[in-house]
Amino acid sequence: MDSVSLGDIAGMIAALAFAFLVFRLGSVIGKAGKILDETRVSLRSTTENVQPTLLKLTDTVSLTNEQLARVDGITTNVSAMTTNASALTSLFAATLGSPVVKVAAFTYGVRSALSASGTKSAGGRRRRRG
Repeated sequence: MDSVSLGDIAGMIAALAFAFLVFRLGSVIGKAGKILDETRVSLRSTTENVQPTLLKLTDTVSLTNEQLARVDGITTNVSAMTTNASALTSLFAATLGSPVVKVAAFTYGVRSALSASGTKSAGGRRRRRG
């Protein structure tokens, strides 16, 4: 029989080590494949759930834009009303304010003059009696 040399034993150990390495590498690749499969399933379900949410979000943004346009229109109308009210107040003050002040001043002057003349004549009568 042939004798087994030390090189044959070393070759056998190297072959077994290589076979173990291939086996471990195969199991790692298998686990990586399972992880990739789970990731693909998870991504598919996420995509299926996100698409309706994005559609609803698009609808919400559209409705919000419509409401903002309405608010902008209301703001514009309020601004125009404020400008008109300011112009009306200025017109009222210019047209009616000055004559009303003049009439009030005139009536105050007439009342003051009448009360002053009434006081002088009443005071003079008292002196004559006394």
